[in-house]
Amino acid sequence: MDRILYIIIQLAVMILAAPLVNGIIRKIKAFSQKRRGAPLFQMYFDIFKLLRKRAVVSDVTSWIFKAAPYVVFSTAAAAAVLTPVTTKLSPVGFSGDIILLVYILALGRFFMTLSGLDAGSAFGGMGSSRETMVSALIEPSILISAFTIGLAAKSTSIPEMMTAMQAAGAPLLNPAFILVFLAMLVIIIAETARIPVDDPATHLELTMVHEAMILEYSGRHLALMEFGAAIKQLIFVTLLVNLLLPTDQLIGFAGAGAVAVAIAIYLVKVVFVSALIALIEVGTVKLRLFSVPNLAALAFILALLGFLQYFVFGR
Repeated sequence: MDRILYIIIQLAVMILAAPLVNGIIRKIKAFSQKRRGAPLFQMYFDIFKLLRKRAVVSDVTSWIFKAAPYVVFSTAAAAAVLTPVTTKLSPVGFSGDIILLVYILALGRFFMTLSGLDAGSAFGGMGSSRETMVSALIEPSILISAFTIGLAAKSTSIPEMMTAMQAAGAPLLNPAFILVFLAMLVIIIAETARIPVDDPATHLELTMVHEAMILEYSGRHLALMEFGAAIKQLIFVTLLVNLLLPTDQLIGFAGAGAVAVAIAIYLVKVVFVSALIALIEVGTVKLRLFSVPNLAALAFILALLGFLQYFVFGR
């Protein structure tokens, strides 16, 4: 019964909170430019509006184009179940689920890149090739960061990793985890197509990556694509805040009240990291495509140094 309750609460929190991250980032960027900007909940309105519209599909596309939005959304939802927002319930965890999480999300990206190619447009093919390049460059950093925390927890189960980090008290006092924290910030920016890797607010030919792949979508298909991307973004933010900024150990009681307090603290941490991402975007510019490998190399070096530092300071 606890496991079923966990899945219901987990999906509800992740699905309902996912668009809020984009809203916070857009609002802070608007304030930095002395604009009022769109409402904080604008993405909720956009998704609701798009879900009510019929999708327009080109005659030259195959079943892949129609299936991709559902695969992207369902893989993001499945990955969300594996990423606990709190350990106060009984999370779904098993040995190797951090690796499964990475490749469930990779399945969604695979279908997204195929759909970009399937429409036969120059923009879609360009975006798919660029997305594949960024994915190949950043994936080693994701795995090394996960393995560094996994070494400390002696497990690749996300709930066990969270429990180990809670027992550590303040992981960011350890130099190894400071490096992993910085690497994961770069990973979030690259995986979620944000500045300086990509600009989600542009449709210029020379800068599009994620937007180029979904340019042919409309209606409910576009809503599912955007919603899936928002959930994926929240998954990476959740991994960052729950593994490296743990707070569940500070709640000294159990029951429904503990779950509510844990979720409230989790949302505060999500808001903090969203604001941090927004400030990074405000303070940087879009990189040229051939400079993106340098950023990916920085993430890899930080993750690898954190991995090596663990053997010096972590034990």
